[in-house]
Amino acid sequence: MAVLGSGKAHGACSLLHAAGLGYGASMALDLPVAVRLLDKPSKRPVKDPDGLLPEILNAWQSKGLSLPSGKEIGDLHWATLSKVPPRQGLKSSAAIAVAALRALAHATETEVSDFDFVEMAAQAQINAGISLTGSIDDAWACLKPGWKLIDPQAETIEEGVLFQGDGPSSEDWVVIIACRGERKKRPELEDFVLHGASFQKALEALQEFNELVALTWNGRATVAVLNDIEGRKLTNDAILNGARSAGITGSGNAIVIVAPKVSAPTCDRLRRYLENSKSVEQVIETSFLNDESAEEE
Repeated sequence: MAVLGSGKAHGACSLLHAAGLGYGASMALDLPVAVRLLDKPSKRPVKDPDGLLPEILNAWQSKGLSLPSGKEIGDLHWATLSKVPPRQGLKSSAAIAVAALRALAHATETEVSDFDFVEMAAQAQINAGISLTGSIDDAWACLKPGWKLIDPQAETIEEGVLFQGDGPSSEDWVVIIACRGERKKRPELEDFVLHGASFQKALEALQEFNELVALTWNGRATVAVLNDIEGRKLTNDAILNGARSAGITGSGNAIVIVAPKVSAPTCDRLRRYLENSKSVEQVIETSFLNDESAEEE
């Protein structure tokens, strides 16, 4: 078994759900993902319940890009290693798509622009039926550090980038993720209509580059969309316990909590609270990604 190519990406969390106002933004997190393209099946079974990996190959070929020399689609296989919990709103699908596309680029020695990576990742997710909006903001956040505010209705990927930021410094903030199990279903677009005012507050915060306020307002709005009573309690309690920001990410179920790194007692208190919560299955501690060199490490 030979490794034809390899690629990396990372997870992310929501700053503005794209279904809320039609604009989306996600922030890169230090949750690494690695994908390898192989000439034979991996000994470890590959989990791909949504059929995303075949759609990645289809998106690649639809751009007129070639497969590795002498290979047909049936000759290609995947191996994945991800620290992103699936179906939790932490952009696991976008991260796998980006890493797999990078593996294809590596295997074929093809120069691919960031815009093309994002376009193909979004198309693969749409074709696999796992995205409400194409998740262009998620793909950007899984590809690069920081965040970008995206208009998914723009004519091109380039025109869809409205503005961007580095995000809260990884040196100053701890990101604690409360995983509550895989979401059971996704909300419908019409579920978001009544909660535009809260999503608007998240957008206004982003326009002022106040990402932590945006994360909290977006989380409040999404909790209301989902009618997630336990999620509302967890986020409110996190704030009461000293978190600077807290909110559900994506369409659930994970809660992202941000606390000042300098305040060790606050971080310890939040960890203990989450570990003792019956609805929390796993607690992950990580950081924001806002430096290209840190991402490469």
